[in-house]
This record gives sequence, C-alpha cells and structure tokens, in this order.
Amino acid sequence: MNKLVLLNILKLRGGHARHITSCSQLRTNETTQPPFPVPEFTPPKNETLKNKKARLVYQSRKRGMLENGLLLSTFIHKYLDTMTENQLDLYDSLINKPSNDWDLYYWAVGVQPTPPEFDNEIMDLFKKHVQNLSKEPRIRQPDLY
Repeated sequence: MNKLVLLNILKLRGGHARHITSCSQLRTNETTQPPFPVPEFTPPKNETLKNKKARLVYQSRKRGMLENGLLLSTFIHKYLDTMTENQLDLYDSLINKPSNDWDLYYWAVGVQPTPPEFDNEIMDLFKKHVQNLSKEPRIRQPDLY
C-alpha cells in the first residue's frame, strides 16, 4: 500500500516565507492512514430510499480521486436501479467507511486483498465492473439525467 509521507518546507521568496507541503509516496504493506483522525461513518437516520439513492449517486461521483470517481459513478449508474435495500447498505458502507480512497481502489483492482468487512457481493460485483470485460469507454462520468 502507498503510505503518504508529508514534507513541510519553508520557502523564502521575495522576503516572504511561504509554507509549502509537498507529498511523496512510498511503497509499504500498511494501509494508508490520514495524518489526523477521521470521524467514524454513521449512516443517516430515517433516510428515504429515494434520498439514499440520490446521496449514493452524489457520493459516487464526488470522490476527490478521478479513478474512483469514474469507476464508482459508472458502477452506480449501471446497478442502482436493480440493487436491493440491503445491497444499497453494503454499497454505502463500502464507499463511506474506508478512510482512504486509495484503499478502495487497490482492493478493486486486486493489488491488495479486500478486508473481510468489505468482502461481500457488492465488492465482488464492483471488482467485476472494474475489470471492464465488455470494454466500455469510461473516460467521463455518466450524465445525471
């Protein structure tokens, strides 16, 4: 797994000190943990099925990481209408519980083994989707409407 190493650099330019944070990645076998604690995910209470689906579509599209944004948005676009409520809960946990999107990406592409907590039917379906056996173009997210 890639472990994020932060380097803090003080740069002087034109008499002004500028604080710059640069990142480099090192290959390790540890899961990547953020440098600060991330609050535990708790699903919203009393959420309607319509609102849950809308939230999951939004969260699948807005990942902060292009690779996962493309993979998750095309996955939810393809399977959302056929998912049961239990499958939606599994998907919700899958995209919201890991604290790092790189972990999710590495599990999906098979670089790292999937933890037992997330090794379920939705993760299996997502891994199959990531393989893209039908060679669908995935260079942009699907339209919302």
